[in-house]
Amino acid sequence: MKNQLTKLGCTFFFAGYFPVAPGTFASMITLVIIWFFIPSFFYILLPAGIGLVFLSVWLATRGEEFFGKDGSPIVIDEVAGMVISLIFVSKDIRSFAGAFLLFRLFDIIKPPPARSVEKLKGGWGVTLDDVIAGIYANLSLHLILYLAG
Repeated sequence: MKNQLTKLGCTFFFAGYFPVAPGTFASMITLVIIWFFIPSFFYILLPAGIGLVFLSVWLATRGEEFFGKDGSPIVIDEVAGMVISLIFVSKDIRSFAGAFLLFRLFDIIKPPPARSVEKLKGGWGVTLDDVIAGIYANLSLHLILYLAG
């Protein structure tokens, strides 16, 4: 039972088993959940993002026992990163689409220091590169929206 709960959590309710781009799929599900089910966003997303980072570290560490080092079914880290990319972002389609695209871009290219923290042991390495991608996405989106007027 404990192993099943670990798999349920680290795969984000089995989204990590999606056959193509499970990280992107989990990010998209997170975006949709937030869009439809989180009404007063800032007050929920900030503590949720912080809590998800620590939950992700714990679940990813345990998930590596089943799926190997940063195994593709482990997508709870993408959930944490996606939430971080949406903190302080207005709830409109342009901002959400931008946050999603920027998060996926930064998660794929892994700008410094994301690539180096990925080498940390256990769930820290799995999670922190996505946290950094989420921070980059968030800051970049705010800059783009500011410059666009």
